[in-house]
Amino acid sequence: MAAALELVSSNKVFGGDLRKYKFKSAALGGLSANFNLFLPSQSATAKVPILFYLAGLTCTEDNGDVILLAQKGSFFEPAAANGIAILFPDTSPRGAGVAGEDDDWDFGTGAGFYLNATTPNYASHYQMLTHVTLELPQVIEAAGLPVDLSRQSIFGHSMGGHGALTLYLASQTNQYRSASAFAPICNPINCPWGQKAFKGYLQGGVEEAQDKYDATELIKKHKGPVNILIDYGTGDNFYKQGQLLPENFVAAAQGKDVTVRAQEDYDHSYYFISTFAADHVNFHAKFLRQ
Repeated sequence: MAAALELVSSNKVFGGDLRKYKFKSAALGGLSANFNLFLPSQSATAKVPILFYLAGLTCTEDNGDVILLAQKGSFFEPAAANGIAILFPDTSPRGAGVAGEDDDWDFGTGAGFYLNATTPNYASHYQMLTHVTLELPQVIEAAGLPVDLSRQSIFGHSMGGHGALTLYLASQTNQYRSASAFAPICNPINCPWGQKAFKGYLQGGVEEAQDKYDATELIKKHKGPVNILIDYGTGDNFYKQGQLLPENFVAAAQGKDVTVRAQEDYDHSYYFISTFAADHVNFHAKFLRQ
């Protein structure tokens, strides 16, 4: 049985409502979990499609909406125009009490990497793949919220871009109709962020991650059509440091319907995301309205 939702707050925005909910998460080992949900005005009369936004390292459920709201409305204005709900999960469990989970900014709290951990110390709580793909849709449905779960898509930034691409490509049920990403970690088995996460969360380390949690490896083997949009900035320091590796993804995706755009001089920040936010929401709208 899905856990009951508690409404924490609600704010009117672009004719719709931005709501914060919390609930006791079974996937995260019984910890309290928060998420934010934007419901457009169209949800007052009919169920609407839903777009999941996965945030990056150190972020919470608030980063994608509260920060971006201050920059030209960002996701909410095009989502309202298209009648699309947007759900913003947290980036990791909170307060799991695992030794060392708060030692580094790029691992542990705020850095769940949207995978299911298999190392004994993290496996009890760090089940972010299950939390995002199964648990959150279940609690939304159980609460009777006006969302059409037969029409889901997913996007994200940085670590969240990694999550969006891998959850989309690895889905055995074609759960998401489309995926997009801002400055995603495209080939994490070959970059420091990904290697650190996989060695810490997975008993099989990088080798275990290769077939499950690496978009570049997954796109090589993916059968059937894909609907993917990626933007990254050539001025992004993390791109320059070899953390993102979009060229590897492009090479692996030859012959597939993938659009990867190098945006000249843009960095890794929310200014970059807000500039192209409407492009991404409108991209998903093409598939969600069908």
